[in-house]
Amino acid sequence: MLKTLKMTVIAAVMAGGAWAQDLGIQNTIRGQIEAFKVDDFDAAFAFASPNIQRIFGSVARFQKMVTTGYPMVWRPSDVRYLEQEEIAGDIWQKVLIKDQDGVTHVLGYRMLETEDGWKINGVQLLPQPDVNA
Repeated sequence: MLKTLKMTVIAAVMAGGAWAQDLGIQNTIRGQIEAFKVDDFDAAFAFASPNIQRIFGSVARFQKMVTTGYPMVWRPSDVRYLEQEEIAGDIWQKVLIKDQDGVTHVLGYRMLETEDGWKINGVQLLPQPDVNA
């Protein structure tokens, strides 16, 4: 079954010429956001890479950074996964998040593959594209 699924994904990528997105990356981000939604900052902190965990040093400091600096991630009303891309050897996942006020934000999640799976190695708010109607 798994071999058939892998072959189907490979065939779809070859036919479409697109880069296959790693669903493990999206699942990691989704898991962290779900933990934020229920204020489980211990679980959310576990999705961060070892380097991010070292930088913040404690769950309490991480929680303060998220709730004050990234409230759209802490309490999103909608989350959509955009493209993944490799930039300078790092894998980035773009995520469109709508906050509680209906404002959309695009965030870039820098991901790190570890022995324990994908971890979030940084998040940055990306500039919004200009939309002229």
